[in-house]
Amino acid sequence: MGAGRTDTGVHARQMYAHFDLEDTFDANKLVLKLNAFLPKDIVIYRFIPLHEDAHARFDASSRTYEYHIHTYKDAFENEGSFYHFQSLDVAKMNEAAQILLEYTDFKCFSKTHTDVRTFDCKITNAHWQQHDNKLIFTITADRFLRNMVRAIVGTLVNVGLGKNPVEHVRAVIESRDRGHAGASVPAHGLYLTKVIYPYL
Repeated sequence: MGAGRTDTGVHARQMYAHFDLEDTFDANKLVLKLNAFLPKDIVIYRFIPLHEDAHARFDASSRTYEYHIHTYKDAFENEGSFYHFQSLDVAKMNEAAQILLEYTDFKCFSKTHTDVRTFDCKITNAHWQQHDNKLIFTITADRFLRNMVRAIVGTLVNVGLGKNPVEHVRAVIESRDRGHAGASVPAHGLYLTKVIYPYL
């Protein structure tokens, strides 16, 4: 059971999964053996013994994602970052991102026809950083809805382009309508970077 489910093409710098096993095993040897069989883009680092009720998905107290945008054509970034050549106002995007922290109902950023019981998420951090020609959006919450981060980034990019004012983000959230938010940005720029558990 993995720590979460996400769209095809999204990356993970950190991911946890749990399984139940009655037998004992040599953790170091199993890491080597599994990595020998796995494809080159999947790596297992270690096994952590836990109590029998531990659950990789439901026990997580927070998750952090990053979205990467490069603003200058770079052949080495194409697989892991979204190329966006138009100039973006990062200050306005950061101002708009802070509005997210004022709300908990994010139905407007959720994929339609999803099976969740609630659209409530507690976002504790949302900000953009610029490193030369690279923009990185970091967001942390107790949980995320399907397609949520990519829809948020698309909405904030529209603010950065000047298509919508900063306060438009507030109107989108309060509408609870996915049709009012921006288009989802491509999956290959998104990374799950950290999952926090109370017992790790």
